[in-house]
Amino acid sequence: MSDPQPFRTVASRARATFEIRRSEFIGYIAPVETVEEAAAFVDEVRNRHADATHNVPAYRVPAGEPSRSRPTGEAMLREYASDDGEPTGSAGKPALNVLVQQDLRNVAAVVTRYYGGTNLGVGGLARAYSRGVKEAIDAAGITERVPHEQFTATVEYDDSGTVRGILESAGVEFDATYESEVSFSVRVPIDAAAALRERLNDATSGRVAIE
Repeated sequence: MSDPQPFRTVASRARATFEIRRSEFIGYIAPVETVEEAAAFVDEVRNRHADATHNVPAYRVPAGEPSRSRPTGEAMLREYASDDGEPTGSAGKPALNVLVQQDLRNVAAVVTRYYGGTNLGVGGLARAYSRGVKEAIDAAGITERVPHEQFTATVEYDDSGTVRGILESAGVEFDATYESEVSFSVRVPIDAAAALRERLNDATSGRVAIE
């Protein structure tokens, strides 16, 4: 990959609460990396507000796990939204449209509604669900991130200290699993990945298996 472009996402998790004609709306937003993380965030909010009238989700995330062939921020995006029982087109699509219009990705949103006894109409609902996402984004803030890729480096125990030292000196994110061999799951900016793999190969005289 050459010249990977930064992408826009939210800086942190956040929430925003407001009331419209006695209906309470709570907008939630979170940065996520995968469809699985997005779905887990939606489930988390739904479980927290299991007594709510509606929990409307929307997300834009890469269509697969970040990897050398499918780096975070450059993969095809999966866009998802649901009205969760609200009139068709009145909730999920307006929520998702906010993410699209603000060019945000790797992001999941849920807008929770506690019905207050007064119908808002399709237009009123669309404005309310859009507002829930917008205000949550405002609370979280927007940041630019550099696309990353992920690979696994596996070595015998004798080489594990060398590999760990290189990863630590490079300042990249990694998790180590110690079993019959040692596997390092590495997350690295795309433009630094090739050089890092080369360093690992050179330092272990080719004994590292990289996938």
